[in-house]
Amino acid sequence: MHRRSVVFTKADYLIKEFSSSIPYSCRDSTQISDPLNQWSASSFAVGHCIRYHHFVEKTWRTLGQPPIKPSSQTAVSACGGHLRLHGELYCCISFRGTTFNGTCYITNSPLNLLGLDWFEKLGLADLPISAICNQVQTTASTQHHVEDLRKRFIELFKPGLGLCTTTEAVLKLQSEATPVFRPKRPVPYASLPLVHAELQRLETEGVLVPVSYSSWAAPIVVVKKSNGSIRICADFSTGLNAALQHHHYPLPIPDDLFTILNGGTYFAKLDLADAYLQIPVALESRELLTINTHRGLFQYTRLPFGIKTAPAIFQQIIDTILADVSGVATYLDDVLIVGSTADELNTRTHLVLQRLQDNGFRLRPEKCQFFLRFVKYLGFIFDASGRHPDPQNTYAIQQMPAPTDVSSLRSFLGMISYYSAFLPSLHDVRYPLNRLLEKNATWNWSTQCESAFSKLKAMLSSNLLLTHYNPKLPIVVAADASTHGLGAVLSHVFPDGSEKAVMHASRTLTPAEKRYGQIEKEALALIFAVRRFHKFIYGRRFTLLTDHKPLLSIFGSKKGIPAHNANRLQRWALALLGYDFDIQYRRSEDFGQADALSRLISNHSTTDEDTLIAIVSTEDDSGPTLLANAVRAMPVTAEDVREATREDPIIQEAITYVQSRWPVKQLSGDMQQLANRRSALCVVNDCLMFGDRVVIPTTLRSKVLRQFHSGHPGINRMKSIARSHAYWPNMDKQIVDFVKRCSHCQKAAKNPPKLPPVPWPKSEKAWSRVHIDFAGPLGGTTYLILVDSYSKWPEILPIAPPSTTQTIKLLNQIFVRHGLPETIVTDNGSQFTSSQFREFCLQNSINHVRSPPYHPQSNGQAERFVDTFKRAMLKARGEGTTEDIIERFLVAYRTTPHDLLPNSKSPAEMLMGRKLRTVHCAMKPKQVAQQSPQMKNTRIPYEVGTKVYARDYRHGCDRWVEGEITQKHGNVMYDVKVNQEIWTRHHNQLRSREAKEKEAITKHVPLDLLLDTFQLPPIPLTETTKSSTQVEHPSGSVWLPRRSDRKRTHPKKLQVNPRLRRY
Repeated sequence: MHRRSVVFTKADYLIKEFSSSIPYSCRDSTQISDPLNQWSASSFAVGHCIRYHHFVEKTWRTLGQPPIKPSSQTAVSACGGHLRLHGELYCCISFRGTTFNGTCYITNSPLNLLGLDWFEKLGLADLPISAICNQVQTTASTQHHVEDLRKRFIELFKPGLGLCTTTEAVLKLQSEATPVFRPKRPVPYASLPLVHAELQRLETEGVLVPVSYSSWAAPIVVVKKSNGSIRICADFSTGLNAALQHHHYPLPIPDDLFTILNGGTYFAKLDLADAYLQIPVALESRELLTINTHRGLFQYTRLPFGIKTAPAIFQQIIDTILADVSGVATYLDDVLIVGSTADELNTRTHLVLQRLQDNGFRLRPEKCQFFLRFVKYLGFIFDASGRHPDPQNTYAIQQMPAPTDVSSLRSFLGMISYYSAFLPSLHDVRYPLNRLLEKNATWNWSTQCESAFSKLKAMLSSNLLLTHYNPKLPIVVAADASTHGLGAVLSHVFPDGSEKAVMHASRTLTPAEKRYGQIEKEALALIFAVRRFHKFIYGRRFTLLTDHKPLLSIFGSKKGIPAHNANRLQRWALALLGYDFDIQYRRSEDFGQADALSRLISNHSTTDEDTLIAIVSTEDDSGPTLLANAVRAMPVTAEDVREATREDPIIQEAITYVQSRWPVKQLSGDMQQLANRRSALCVVNDCLMFGDRVVIPTTLRSKVLRQFHSGHPGINRMKSIARSHAYWPNMDKQIVDFVKRCSHCQKAAKNPPKLPPVPWPKSEKAWSRVHIDFAGPLGGTTYLILVDSYSKWPEILPIAPPSTTQTIKLLNQIFVRHGLPETIVTDNGSQFTSSQFREFCLQNSINHVRSPPYHPQSNGQAERFVDTFKRAMLKARGEGTTEDIIERFLVAYRTTPHDLLPNSKSPAEMLMGRKLRTVHCAMKPKQVAQQSPQMKNTRIPYEVGTKVYARDYRHGCDRWVEGEITQKHGNVMYDVKVNQEIWTRHHNQLRSREAKEKEAITKHVPLDLLLDTFQLPPIPLTETTKSSTQVEHPSGSVWLPRRSDRKRTHPKKLQVNPRLRRY
C-alpha cells in the first residue's frame, strides 16, 4: 500500500509497518511546541538520536481522541526497557509554514518526543535553538485568540452540516428544456447494504427526501472509500446541467481580490464544511434535483455538488452576507481575511464569524487558519512586503533535469517548438541539441548541450512565455502522463490565437501509480492538473486537453459517467463533475507543452495542496481494499489470486497492455473480451481488476464457481453474487452451465417456463373434430360431455356406469343424429385407452387423439365446457329436476351468441344454419309479410263482399260459377259462398265478376269524357285523317287515333377513357 499525503482529519489514518523495533533515547532534548491540528499546540522534546516520534496519551486525548490503529511494533528505551504502545496514528504536522505527513505512536511515557526524521523535515536541524523558541513563542501567542474564537462561536465550529437560514437557491430551466428521466444504475449486490445505509443517513440529516413521482431523474454513482464507507454522488451531467439557465453572477476577478489582499500583514483563511450542501433549495426547484436509486426516487433539499450553476449561486449568497465587511476576499467556499495588525485581523475575523453564524453556516475547523504571515493565492504570494510571483509557477521548469536519451530530448524540444513564436533566435540556441537528433548521431551530452538546455529553460521561465492569470481570457488546461511522472500547464489563449502559460506543474509517480494502466495514468494527469489549478478554474468555463482519446468518452460523455469503468476512473470522473469544461483530444505530436513536463521531471515528488490531497488520499489508496473486498466472500485470498495471476499467460498479457498500451490489431478469444473492457481494467497489487471486481485466473475459476454455488442459489442469484466480486470472460455462460450440471439443483428444479398456448387447428366444417370428456359425478350421476370444435354445439348425456361399452353406445346415439366426426379428442381415461374403443374408432374411420397425461389444457375445449356445465348446475340447484335443468341449460347454451364464433353466431346457427325458436321469440311482434313485386303487379287481393267467379271442379258443371267472398284467410285463401254453400278457394281459383258490366257502361261514353277522366291530351285532327277515316260520334265529332307525343332520344354509347377512374 503506497502512502499519500493527507490532511489530519478523524478519518485519515494509515498503518505503516516496520521490521525493526523502535529505539528511544533521552539525550540532548529540547522542548518546542508543535500545532498538530492547527488548534492545539503540543509540547515536544527534540531527541537528536530518536528515529521516530511519539506523544503521550494525554496529548492524544487533548486532540479529541482520533481513531488509532493497533501497532505490531515494540518500543525499547535507551536503558533497554520496553515501552507500551497504545497504537499508531497517521497525521499531518505543520510548523512555520512547513507541512508534511507521518506516523506517530501513542505511549504512556511522560514526554512528547520529536524524532530525528521530523526534526529534519521541519528544517530545524540547521537553526539555532533560540530562533526556534522565538518562533514558537510567536506561534503560541496567537493560540489565545484561536481558543477564544472557538469558545465564542460554538455553533459555528460544531460538527455537522449547517443550513443557511436567510436565502434559498433557485434553479431556472431554459425555455426549450424538456424533462430528462434516467433509469437507475445497477448497484453491486455486496454494496446494497452500504448504499441503503448512506441513503438513510442523508435522509435522516434532511439532505434527501423520498418522492413517489418526478419528471426529472439523474442516476447516482457510488464510490467506496478505503475505510469501507461509501460516498453517493448524483450524476447531473446526464441531462439537467445542459437544460439549466446560466446564473449570471460574475465570480471575483483577480484584480479585485488583489486590491483587498495587498498591504496585509496578517491573514486568516476560513473553510466552509460542505459549502454547497449548506444552501437550501427552493421547493419549486427540488424536482429538478431528483435522483433515481434502487430504493426509488429521492429529491435533494440542499444544493448538491455537480450542478453547473452552483458556484455562481453560492458566490452571490456569500458576497451578500459579507458585503459590507472590510478586508474580506471571498472566492467560492474560501474566505480570506486580511489585517494590517493582529488586532485588526482579530476584529474582522470576529465580525465575519458572527455573520456566518447568524446565517446558519458551519466551518470545518481543521481547514481554518488564523494569524498567517503570508498566503498563496492565484499564483502570487501576499505578505507584509506586498505581492510576489509564486516561484511554484515555474518550479516545474526550473527543476526539469537534463534529457538522458533521444526520446526525452525530443519531448523537451517539442515543448520548445510549441512556444517558438515567442522565442527569438531559437534556432541558434537549440542547435547543439538538434545535432543529437540527427540520424546515426552518437549520444554525447556535452557542455554546449547543457548550456543550451539551461538557456532554453530560462526562456521558458521568462516573461516572454508566461502571462498573469486573467479569467476574461479563454482558459486551457493541458495534462499528460509518462511512465515516470505527470505534467500539466495552465494557459491563456489570446485573441490572435497565440497561447501563453500561466503556471506549470509536474510531479513523479509513486511506485504504486507506476503500476497503473496507461489510461489511468492519463486520467490521473487530468485530475492532478485540475486539482493543482483548482483556484484558477473552479466555477469558470475552461478547456481540458489530453492526448488519450479513450478519456473523451469517460470524462466528456453527455450521457453521464459510464457505469462499468474502473473504480479509480469513476472516482476521478466524479471529481470532475463540479467543473464546467470541454474535454478535447490533441495528438501527441502537438502536445509538447505538457509532454515534456511529464517526461523530464525531478526526482523529488511534489505534494498537492492540503485541501486537495485530502480528497485523493482517502480514496486513491482503496485499490488494495477493493481487492480484499472482492475476494472476501471467496475460498481464495488475494495472495491466491496473485499467485495464480502470475501463472496465467492471458491475464499477464492483459496486465502488460494495461500498463502500457493496447494494440491496435484485432485480438482473439478471451483477450479480445478483455480488450473490449479496457477502460474498466486496472492493476492492483499485481492482480487484474475489472472495476471493483477481481479477474479470476483460469486455474481458480472452478473453485470460485463451487464457492459461489454454496447453498445452491439459482442461475440469476448466482450471477448476482459473482458479479459483485469477480469477473472473467464468459463467466455468465459458465455459471449457467455449472448450475445445469448440478444434479441436486436439477432434481429440485421448478417446472420450465410454460410455452404460450398452441391452439388446435381451426376446423373448416361442422362436426369435423369433437372433444369428449366426463363431468361428475354430480348428484351421484356422471355425464358424457361432447363439444363440436367448429360450432361449439354441446351434447350432455348421463352415463351409468361410465364404461367403454356405455360410452360407445351414447356416442352412437349422437352420431346417428349428426354423423361421424373425423377426429375425436379425449384424455387418457380408461374408457378411451381400451382396445374396444380403439376398435370402435377404426371401424368408423375416426382419428383418435389423446392429450398428454396430467396436462388437461391440451383438451381445453371439453375441459372448459365441463367447468361451465358444473357451475350452471350449481347455480340452478333447486329450480327443478336435474333433467329439466340440463334441458334448459342446453337450450340456452345452444341458442346464445358465442364470442368465438364468426359474427357472434350461436352454436345452433353454425351447426344447422338457422336460429332455433325459443320461448323468447314470442316477445317479438309479428311482421306483415311483404308481397312479391310480381303479385303486386298481377293480382289485386279480394275484399269481403266482392262478387267473383269461383272454380267449380264438379263433374258435368260449368268451370266457373258465381259466388261472393265471405272471409279472407291470409293473403291468398278465401271462403266463397256459392248457392248457400261455403267453398274454400285460392286466389288463383277466383275471377272477378264485374268486367262485363263495366264494359257495357263504358261502351257509349264519349271520347272527350274519357280523355278528361284519365287526364289525356286531346288528339289533333288533320285533313288527311278526316278524309280517309271519318267516324261518326254520337255527338257529331270525328274521332281520330291518338299518337304519342313523347320525345325519343337515342341512348348514348359508352366511350371508354383509360384515364378516368369512374363515369
